[in-house]
Parts: sequence; structure tokens; C-alpha cells
Amino acid sequence: MEDSAGGAPDGGDSSPELPEVIVVSEHGDVVLDATFQNSKDTIRSARKAVAQPRHATGRWEPQPQPLPPKARVRLAFRVDLTVLKRQSKYFDKLLGDSHFKEANDITDAFAALSLKNVKPGDAGVKELPWIEIHDDDVATSYAYREMAFADLLRILHSQDAKTAQTQITMSFVTTLAVLADRFDCATAVSKYVATSLKFKWPATSRGKPARDDGTGFNGMSRANENILRQKILVSWLLNQPGKFQLATKELILNGSCQWSSFGEEEDETTSATWWYLQDGLEQELQYRRNCVLNTLASVPRHFLMLYTSSRSARQCKLGYDSSVACDSYQLGEMFKFLTNKGLLFLADFSPASLDAITDTALLPVDHILATLRQCPAYQIDKNHTNCGLRTRLLPILDFIQALLSANSIPISRAAWKNGRVAHAWMPGEPDTNIDTCRDEAARPFRFTRALAGDPRLRFENPMGADKLARDVFTATSWDWTAEDQGLDHISTTPRWSFR
Repeated sequence: MEDSAGGAPDGGDSSPELPEVIVVSEHGDVVLDATFQNSKDTIRSARKAVAQPRHATGRWEPQPQPLPPKARVRLAFRVDLTVLKRQSKYFDKLLGDSHFKEANDITDAFAALSLKNVKPGDAGVKELPWIEIHDDDVATSYAYREMAFADLLRILHSQDAKTAQTQITMSFVTTLAVLADRFDCATAVSKYVATSLKFKWPATSRGKPARDDGTGFNGMSRANENILRQKILVSWLLNQPGKFQLATKELILNGSCQWSSFGEEEDETTSATWWYLQDGLEQELQYRRNCVLNTLASVPRHFLMLYTSSRSARQCKLGYDSSVACDSYQLGEMFKFLTNKGLLFLADFSPASLDAITDTALLPVDHILATLRQCPAYQIDKNHTNCGLRTRLLPILDFIQALLSANSIPISRAAWKNGRVAHAWMPGEPDTNIDTCRDEAARPFRFTRALAGDPRLRFENPMGADKLARDVFTATSWDWTAEDQGLDHISTTPRWSFR
């Protein structure tokens, strides 16, 4: 978006005709001459959206039928200068500070009307000062921004939005929020959206569940992620903390196509501002998801290390002659289960083996937990009861599941706004690039039976879970069997408890 510039009544346009004037205030004393530019990609997307009979979530909904999108739309709005300056810090500065040409143009126009003994509110449109506003589609990729801008001005003048109900979509509300942020009038728009705008936030479900055999997963579609990211941006800009917290948690647990570890080509549909969230939110959300995935991945990795390391004690504690064979059997079954379920990949020293690794950018956290819970209770014979992974795995999964319900997993809008450094999981400066982020401090975590048996973990959001969840998920190492390795097991990991 470009900054505005003052202009004559013809707006500096090559056309001799004045644009259509929308009267927002009947006795307005300023005319905003707004020009909206749309790129070919935005026009193409708008036409495609109109042609689609179904909503992005897959449910049929009546679709709005607006006029065909245009490459350039020019409209004028008669508004009240006092209202604009009171409601918008942007317009207060632009139209009231003599350092700006627009403010001087208004002063000169009012002086000319005063010589004619004409009040600005009673003057004709051509006699009023015209202020040019130029807007492009870089931030929103929305082809009908003139409707959102008109409603924005109406809201500032304490009027109701006039856009048809069928056209008030998530994209429209997002554009309204972006414009409110640009013109620094989010307070008035936030109040209207929360109390007066009849808009139901769309759901962003993942659709069909993963296949029963566990060999694949259904991540969030790009269309659903687009809506989810819009919800995050709108709730951030318009101060809706409840929706913001729910949406950020959903993105953390479901992932994003933008967070792939494989360098995929940039898609033209991901150029809007919500595809890289502002104020350090994008980096923090990705970092929190990485922390959760690292913690989950440490569980099967820990047991694989126990069974493969030459320094680890024998895992079968029964003392039979078959105990060595039991360990080998459990290792093989564990490896087979994890690879068949897509949670472990065979990669060796050849570059070609990297192709076997699946992109997990959209791997849902609940799918990982559900898959790990499917681990059977393998035993080499009837005497080796409870020697397998399942008995030791389930308490750990219950513990992690309880921590995922903590309020510290999503981002708190108030905490991020007022104390970002203290609230952030990501070390370093708030806007640090996640690829260059390094945390040298060692923070090991030691899982104990006391934590596993704490009755408060049976409830959602247990007392003390917020701090514990952050400490567990941001740990640098995890010892999931700290109390099962015998007296000779040495651990430098401190004990943890709810406080």
C-alpha cells in the first residue's frame, strides 16, 4: 500500500470525469478520492472463488455474486474531517499536520470557501478539498477492497456497514482489519466487529481422518490454512484475545505449508500479509511447533537409544536366558512399528536416501500421539509380559497430552503485546530468524513417576502446568526413563514438580 497524496477535485486522473461520490457524511467537508489497484493474480483468484460452489471447508454455502473484479477502481467518499481526525491517528496526522501537503490543501480550500461565505459542510462536492488515497492488493490479495474501505469509513462515522451479508466473508473481514491497521483506527473497527457485524467465523477442520493403517496423514489444506491465518491476523489486529489464542494453538498443533524443511517453491497464493505473520508471530509460532515436535520425537528416539546403545543396561529385567533375545526382539518390533507408521525413516550416507523422508510440516500433533498409542504390547513368549514399549510409553504420552492443554502452548495476545521477551519461547531477540536462532544453555528434562502420577494431570489446564509445559517443550534433552535404569544410572537432569 502507498501513502496518500493531495490532489485537485479531478484527483489528478487523466479522465475528465469525476468518480462516483459515495456520501458517508451528508455534511462532510472533505472528499477522499480513493484508487484501488488489483493485480492479475488477484483478479484471477477472485473469479475462481466466485466460480467455486463450495466453501473452503468443504461445506456448501451460498456464495456472494459481486460485480466482476476490475484492475482499477476509483471511488470518492464525502466524509467528516473532524470524525476522521478523532477516530484515526493516521488521518489526524495526515490531514491536520501542516508538514503534510494534504493538510495545507485542506486549509487553502477552507479559506477559499470562507471568502465565499460558504460553510464546508454545505459546499458542493467539487468545491471541497479532495485527498487522494492509493491502495494496492499486496497486503490482502482481495479484489473488492473498495467495499471494505467504504464500510471502514461508515464505521468511523458510527454507521452500520452496508456490504451485503453474503459478501461479508473471512477475506472481507481480514481486509477490513488490514485497512483499520493501515489507517490506525483499529479500536473503532474492533468494537464494531465484536458487537455489530453479523459474521460467523468459519471452521478450519482438517477434513477426513488419516488412513486406518497409519501409513499416511491428512494435514490441513492450503485453503483451510489460509482461513486459519486470516483468523490469527484479524484477532491480533482487532484485539480479540480468545480467538487469537485458539487460532494460534490450532496452527501450532497442525503445522503450516510455509514451515517445510524442504525448500519448496514459493506459491503466488501465499503472498498476502497473513502468510508471514507480523510482529514476530510467524517465527514464534514455528518455533513452538518445532519444540513440540522435538519433544514428541524424543520419546521413541529415547527407547531406540536404550536398545541400541552399548552402554545401556539390559532392558528385559526378568533375568531369563532369553532376556538378550527379548531385547533384540523388542528393538526389531519397535523399529518395524515406527517405520510402518511413518514416524521413522531409513536414511543412510547416500544423498538419495533423503528422498525417503516425508515432509512433516503439516503433520498433526494429535495424529502423532494417536499413532504412538497404537503400539502393540509385543512379547517374545508368554513369560515376557510387559517387556515391550507400550507399557513404558503410555504414561509418557498421557503426560505430554496433559501438557498440550496448558495455556502456555498458544500465544497470549496480551502477553505478546506487553511483554514479548518474557513470554516468548524462542531465545534471542523477538524478531530473530528461526534458522539462525541458537540457544546454548543446556536445559535437560527428567521424567519421574511423581510427574506421571500427579492427579492434576487428569484435568485440562492443571495448576502449574503452564510453566512446566514450557520447561518440558523447550528442554534441550529428555530422559524418559530416569528412574528405570538402576543405581548405576547417572543423570544430570534436575527433578521437576508442579509449583
